[in-house]
Amino acid sequence: MIGCYPGSFDPPTVAHLAVAEAAVAAAALDRLDLVISRAALGKEHLDERSLERRLATLDAVAATRPWLGVAVTDARLIADIARPYDAVVMGADKWRQVTDAAWYHDEAERDAALAALPLVLVAPRGDDRPDGVRLLDVDGAHLHVNATAIRDGAAHADGWVLPEAAHLHRPDA
Repeated sequence: MIGCYPGSFDPPTVAHLAVAEAAVAAAALDRLDLVISRAALGKEHLDERSLERRLATLDAVAATRPWLGVAVTDARLIADIARPYDAVVMGADKWRQVTDAAWYHDEAERDAALAALPLVLVAPRGDDRPDGVRLLDVDGAHLHVNATAIRDGAAHADGWVLPEAAHLHRPDA
């Protein structure tokens, strides 16, 4: 079984890796691809240079983890990204977006997209534990990690970046 974990991974965090490991264990996945969309919805600030840097970082992360892959797609909606996979992994906040009709032309399109999803594996985010999906068992220490705080240089985010990303992910790179 092969799963996908769509995201911008800007930068990849210890929580991203913990979620990936939990998904592989929970669904007995043979491989999990970290999938970056060339033009991610809601992430218009990310450009081609950023894409190349993030892919190089993810390649370094995956190089020491044989169960982890890296993929790029032109698809933007989670349902489209997940189409060729057996499972899709995301955080609870992303699941709320996926189920929000505002991202679709109408509720019928949203409902069709949700019905087409493979196995959905969701990492809780704080107290957000959505129903109707398979929740992942992720260490509570990771539930509040977020890449925005890292990019903003928040002191409380120290230690959240994966070592591979600390070396490769630099704003001036």
